[in-house]
Amino acid sequence: MDFEDLHSAKFKLLDDLVTDWSSMLTKLKTLETDAKEGLQGKALKANWAGYNATVSREFILKSAGEFGDAHTQATSIHNILRDTRDELKTQQRLLKEAIDRGRGKNLTVTPNGGGFTVRENPGKKAPNGQTDVDDLCRELQGILDTATESDTSASEALKALVDLKDYGFSDAKYKDRDTADAALKEAEKLAALAAKKPEDLTPADFDALNAGLKTYSGDELFAEHFATTLKADGVLDFWAGINDPRLAYQVGSERVDQYDDLQKHLSLTLATATQADTTEMWTWKGDMVRAGDQPVSKNGSSMGFQVMSNLMRWGDYDDQFLNSYGTKLIETEKKLTDNGSHPPMAWQHMGMDPLLNRTGSDSGSDPMTGFMKALSNSPDAATDFFNADFVTKDEDHDFEEDADGNGKNEKRELSNFDYLFEERDWPEDRTDKGDDSIEGRNNMALALEAATTGHPAGEMPNQYTEPHNEGQARLMSDLVASVSDDPKRLTDHAYMSDSVGQITSEYLPDINRALADDPHGNTDKLFPLAGTQAQLEHKDVTALLVTVGQSPDGHAAVEVGQKAYMAGLMDYHLNPDLPADQRYPHSPEETVQAIARRSGEVSGSLAIGMQEAVLGPAGKEAKEFSDSVAQQKNAWSGAIGTGIGVGVSFIATPVGGAVAGGVATTVSGMVLEHIFQQSETDVLTEASKDAGELWEKNRDLSAEHSQMAAIDAAKAHGLPYEDQVADWALEGRDDGFNDAATNAQRMADHLTTEVPAA
Repeated sequence: MDFEDLHSAKFKLLDDLVTDWSSMLTKLKTLETDAKEGLQGKALKANWAGYNATVSREFILKSAGEFGDAHTQATSIHNILRDTRDELKTQQRLLKEAIDRGRGKNLTVTPNGGGFTVRENPGKKAPNGQTDVDDLCRELQGILDTATESDTSASEALKALVDLKDYGFSDAKYKDRDTADAALKEAEKLAALAAKKPEDLTPADFDALNAGLKTYSGDELFAEHFATTLKADGVLDFWAGINDPRLAYQVGSERVDQYDDLQKHLSLTLATATQADTTEMWTWKGDMVRAGDQPVSKNGSSMGFQVMSNLMRWGDYDDQFLNSYGTKLIETEKKLTDNGSHPPMAWQHMGMDPLLNRTGSDSGSDPMTGFMKALSNSPDAATDFFNADFVTKDEDHDFEEDADGNGKNEKRELSNFDYLFEERDWPEDRTDKGDDSIEGRNNMALALEAATTGHPAGEMPNQYTEPHNEGQARLMSDLVASVSDDPKRLTDHAYMSDSVGQITSEYLPDINRALADDPHGNTDKLFPLAGTQAQLEHKDVTALLVTVGQSPDGHAAVEVGQKAYMAGLMDYHLNPDLPADQRYPHSPEETVQAIARRSGEVSGSLAIGMQEAVLGPAGKEAKEFSDSVAQQKNAWSGAIGTGIGVGVSFIATPVGGAVAGGVATTVSGMVLEHIFQQSETDVLTEASKDAGELWEKNRDLSAEHSQMAAIDAAKAHGLPYEDQVADWALEGRDDGFNDAATNAQRMADHLTTEVPAA
């Protein structure tokens, strides 16, 4: 900063600017509140249907959220401007005070270009001569340096903050200029450490990196600056190098037990960085994708995809980056496998290969494993990826089918889902305990969970989760048909059943519609559904339910979800305020019977799956199924009575949510609490060794839950037939369990236990 600029600065414009931004904060806060309580609140309560359910609702909710981000960004800008103004005023005051003190020592300060000159007054020497001159020069220069640093750091922080997003607003929040400046400086410091040769990296360097990335991994300014300073090649060199014991011997011998922490913190940091829209970050993303199929180093065996995929297991990566990365990864796999005709041996871990994953679950040699985990945190990217083509009919490959039933096979087209779920030979791998690794396929199941449900895997849907769109519904249809075609695709990898069970539970409106086989077209009224319906065949749904029912976790997710859904339907259809155009056009008796019947068929199909698991080769204990139901209580703790737990597709009502409100909380909440209490008493154990007894016990439980839901709904709405609904529900349950047994007998070639007769 020039001497004269600071000395003569008038701060009125800067004062006015800080005042204006302060006023802007007040206005934006009001807009944020209005958007949240008004625009967003109304969008969540509205009765969305068709195109509006998936497009208009999402647009409004995202637009409402932008007001919050605008307020956050404005707060950061205001804080940086305020602190910079105050700091510059302070430095100006210190500058003038120093000049005045110099005048008292017979020293004169004059501007000189952009700098200054200090001289003794003619005829009056300074008390200490040149020493006083030099001291004042150093003091004044220090003040100018501080002011320059304040001005420069503010400029850099403001530019970096604004550049983070091309469109919309960043949610990066900084309480003052120093905080933003510290983030940028720490990014440069840590990037310099990561750029060291692995043999030169010390344990102290490792500790600084690990601690710094942990602290700043969610900071957008830091993350973007760290990634772009280190560059894409630098990231690959760092992680490959640190995992090469020949190179990183010193740090590895003393810190290898903390590599998993560093892997996590680096992954989270890079995920945050990819959300930035700066030119430098877009270059980084492109460079990383281009490096995917190239060796990281001349003497190493690892390719870019193998290294980077292990740094994608945590965090929410940018969807466009994941799309580009996934497309190039699939292209690479097609080249390495001749379009899927043989296993991807390039990804097979060999004895001398480095361990690129440090969680202990797998070696990290198969890049698909880490990439699947990244997709599990990014639902939209996951949906796009699985629906994309792997091979078309026009390509040279070995996948054939008799599509038209004429006895002649012809080439089929495969989506990425078809290839990964049905055809890929996943490379063998081991855990750090020497056991067979399940991480690859398990991460694929998690990615499918995100891709079909629209929310990150392992989470329950909430009121902000969008109804299923066309891509999600199409993928669900493919999944159900695939499991039906060959249940071993799931039963041979039972660890995937918890994800498939959760997926199934969030498509219960679609599943109940498929089971209804209603020739009169009234299933849309009986099972209201927002968004796009998955096109499912009755026989495929039966196969899915029986297959998922063989897993305690999968069984519990669907059983609890169906009971919650059934209770919500009872409340919905017995509500006398339901508009006539949304009513199921049948009597209350027929309505209760229809709901209970479909619920009974779901529970009956799951019960058959349980029989196979308990009495068949798997030899599971019935207690495992009860325990899994009990564990569902934690997942449902925030969803009981909202209907959200079975997916937002059920939100299609006249009053802002099919089961939203006090009555629904009473009905579904009481039913689920009763189920969870029963699971804690292990109600199935006594019947666990006999097929008939297991069937009857599940049948009794289904009747109890259906009757309870019907009675509670009738009571809640003060209906005159409160004493009759229990009988109606019982009749529906009987029909539903009979339907389940009949339909399951048609797929008896997939079962080894006896199926109860209808």
